[in-house]
Amino acid sequence: MAEKGGRPGQLAKHPSWERVKCGDIVEIVNGFPFRSSGFNVDRRGTPVVRIRDLLSGATSTFFDGDFDSVFMVSRGDLLVGMDGDFRVARWKGEEALLNQRVCKLVVRDEELFDGRFLMYVLQGYLKAIQDLTSAVTVKHLSSRTIQEIPLPLPPLAEQHRIVEALEEQLSRLDAAEQVLRGDLVRVRLLAARVANFAASRAVPAGEETAPPPRQTDAVDRDLPRIPASWSWERLGDIADVVGGVTKDKKKQDDPDFTEVPYLRVANVQRGWLNLDHVATIRVPDRKADDLRLQSGDVLMNEGGDRDKLGRGWIWQDEVEDAIHQNHVFRARVRGGGVLPKLLAHHANSSARWFELNGKQTTNLASISLKKIRNLPIPVPPAGEQIEILQQVTDQLEGLARVGAALEVGIKRAATLRSALLRKAFSGKLLPQDPADESAAVLLARIAAAREAAKPARRAKPEASPRRTAASRDRAIADAPAAPAPTPAPSATVQQELFQ
Repeated sequence: MAEKGGRPGQLAKHPSWERVKCGDIVEIVNGFPFRSSGFNVDRRGTPVVRIRDLLSGATSTFFDGDFDSVFMVSRGDLLVGMDGDFRVARWKGEEALLNQRVCKLVVRDEELFDGRFLMYVLQGYLKAIQDLTSAVTVKHLSSRTIQEIPLPLPPLAEQHRIVEALEEQLSRLDAAEQVLRGDLVRVRLLAARVANFAASRAVPAGEETAPPPRQTDAVDRDLPRIPASWSWERLGDIADVVGGVTKDKKKQDDPDFTEVPYLRVANVQRGWLNLDHVATIRVPDRKADDLRLQSGDVLMNEGGDRDKLGRGWIWQDEVEDAIHQNHVFRARVRGGGVLPKLLAHHANSSARWFELNGKQTTNLASISLKKIRNLPIPVPPAGEQIEILQQVTDQLEGLARVGAALEVGIKRAATLRSALLRKAFSGKLLPQDPADESAAVLLARIAAAREAAKPARRAKPEASPRRTAASRDRAIADAPAAPAPTPAPSATVQQELFQ
């Protein structure tokens, strides 16, 4: 298979190599659909590997119930995630159960195929399958498709040499990338501290501080010790805070309604607005007027994942006539009491407050309009606000430049990794050794081993002469229904991979 542009892709192979179906060298163990009522996070029972755990190599989910040992996973086992992003990874955690939509690949004979080579080569094929698989929502991978993957087959000795060379080079690349990612985490933590202007300017113990905000039913823990010249206010006391529009699908074709752009949770990020895609909605003219955003409005998310509560940024008339949906709150400062950007920085620094005052259901977190109006806001004197905002802005811009440079380095590491793998699997990473057993001979040995592993066919028993037509009819009626056939791999996928 070739990449766009005609250059050899990661699925290329050296002309002297052969290809072998994945199913001829591995046994595939599909995960089991354990009953969800047995799942817990209290460490009762046995750990369970789910798709989301593959890359981290750790799980917080346990299953309290009976199970078959065939579904056990040990450290070092090769696992494939079969929904969403098709991923292959070595399991790094403790012994655990293999949950549904995750499968385990077991190389039948490492004297015929190197399991480490399989791990390195397989991800490129899974990525190609994912790119060729169409899906309305989540993409799904079948074990049948994995069986049909046409893997490159170098001589076994060359497989070993390729793995050793890859591990040496990739270990260096991984170490460099780990440093870059660690630095990026530190930059983001420092940016969060800079944005939290009240905490960074807290006065020492023993010095006079501003009195706390007025009492409400909100949980205000560990508020910063702000200077006595500042004041604590509630958001609803200094700004008009309103919710947005709820989409009524039945009325989206009403010709009397006005179509306007509207912001959703996905548009409102922490410290910036993602306006790459702004949806539209049809609403009454009055609703469009009431919810039309104005420059300086502070947007904050009302729901979603827990870490999304309260995150947001200011609106600066980027899209004309835009409004906001019901899961995005709008705070419009009254009377210039606080600069909108300072308010937005503080809201983004108040994740702990939102966590304490929000609600968490099984899948979603949310905070009510009443609660968010009680968000405590530190208000410096007007003369200090401009200076504080300038300092915060300058420092955040500097940190953003450092973060951008680190992200470029991380992207380059990914590009280098792909180039290294592409070179390895096209046979150009190391010179060929004519003394190696040829790939054709190895392929023949794999085929022979595969054939020898097949169970012997049983001879068909002779039909009993005493069996009547009526008894045959009863047997057919009592027989269980035949299982539905496993869908074959997509013809497009197979055609592309075998090229």
